Amino acid sequence: MDQTSLTKVLNLLAPPFLLLLPLLFFILKCVSSPSSKNQSLPPGPKPWPIIGNILHFGKKPHISTANFAKTHGPLISLKLGKQLLIVGSSKRAATEILKSHDRLLSARYVFKAALFENHVLDRISIVWATQCSDGWKSLRALCRNELFSAKAIESQAVLREKKMGEMVGFIGRREGEVVGIGEVVLAIVFNTIANLLFSVDLIGLEDDGATTGLKSLMWRMMKLGATPNIADFYPILGGIDPQGLKRKMAVCVNQMFDIWGKYINERREKHVHDGPRSDFLDVFLANGFEDLQINWLALELLSAGTDTTATTVEWAIAELLKNKEVLKKVSEEIKRETDTNSLKESHVSQLPYLNACVKETLRLHPPVPFLIPRRALETCKVMDYTIPRDSEVIVNVWAVGRDPWLWEDPLSFKPERFLGSDLDFKGQDFEFLPFGAGRRICPGLPMAAKQVHLIIATLLYYFDWSLPNGEDPAMLDMSEKFGITLQKEQPLLVVPRRRI
Repeated sequence: MDQTSLTKVLNLLAPPFLLLLPLLFFILKCVSSPSSKNQSLPPGPKPWPIIGNILHFGKKPHISTANFAKTHGPLISLKLGKQLLIVGSSKRAATEILKSHDRLLSARYVFKAALFENHVLDRISIVWATQCSDGWKSLRALCRNELFSAKAIESQAVLREKKMGEMVGFIGRREGEVVGIGEVVLAIVFNTIANLLFSVDLIGLEDDGATTGLKSLMWRMMKLGATPNIADFYPILGGIDPQGLKRKMAVCVNQMFDIWGKYINERREKHVHDGPRSDFLDVFLANGFEDLQINWLALELLSAGTDTTATTVEWAIAELLKNKEVLKKVSEEIKRETDTNSLKESHVSQLPYLNACVKETLRLHPPVPFLIPRRALETCKVMDYTIPRDSEVIVNVWAVGRDPWLWEDPLSFKPERFLGSDLDFKGQDFEFLPFGAGRRICPGLPMAAKQVHLIIATLLYYFDWSLPNGEDPAMLDMSEKFGITLQKEQPLLVVPRRRI
């Protein structure tokens, strides 16, 4: 849901839909199960007739639902038209949703703007497969073994270090100039993953227009994905795509497919199935994947791994600039533990304070404020409340990371809270879940962790940073822009000065 979502929703409910919805509401109410009224649903704000709690969401629903939790409790229910939404905003709620009832709540809630029917998503998707079927498990295992295993991650170190060298060179040539750090990191990470998939750079780092265009395209896709869809609230409208979201999403997806489509065609024409595998495209082809499967998996891997990493790095640098003492400590640690004239990935494991800074960034600014929605396979009980079958269930990890019952001084950036602590983001500590937990935990977590730590260490090792025009970092705007990822509302613009 973007910054103008409230206006959009109001416009959507204007004629002709306003004439249609009362009739629709009456019909659906007549055919709904009478027993549903007696279910002990989680509490929540009182829904309005017909539209339910749609307007209660506001422009930043991660904040509005966190505020509702303060009033109604850590597990709330909201009616979005006819769709029931359950939101967990505490450690206990997250534990019950993602661990105690992981199997029953492991299905994926798929939005009406999805380009493919559920049975197609079950065949081609890791993220949006509707159930954790055997096919989904096999596909996920293939990606884990070939891309995200410890052995695979280690073998990718040379590539990551090469891309860090390109980033340092690019920024170094712009010493003293204003640099959009998020766009630079996005391009570097996109090309890193593209090389793992296709052995090519898909975007020219020096082509500012291409980088801006790519980021614009990715954000447009995420904006469309986060835009409230009247067809999700009233499923009977799903077949007519009333807002054109499905059509617009198809345009964006096809534009993304076009970026790497020629490489798939070229490789398929000359592929030798029993030859050595140089990248993940070879793995796809050796396993008999069709073009749609390859395109969709590439899209998921690139979009999930690129924007989340770039956003996390941008937030981290912003917090470090704003907190001078923290920046001084982490910079001194990097200098002290690095005894050569270049930074290697092997140095990063020797930087506990940097690790704490990354964790603190992920606590305050999780890449996704809501974990991707789940769907209840069966009716179950969570925190003694009834969760009806087919309910949409989400965890507000942004709220959990700022819970004053879990974190002392939760709104302050204090990496020291993680020093000497076993708390980690690998899905076992339910007060700290930036990558999720359970069956649906982010499979790319090991790669993302390596990337984020290495990029931040590289930026701090080679450069000193300041804000343009002598601006005071203490006054840096830290406002958030809500979407599938949680970005800075004002992109971070910084001026680099070479240290080495």
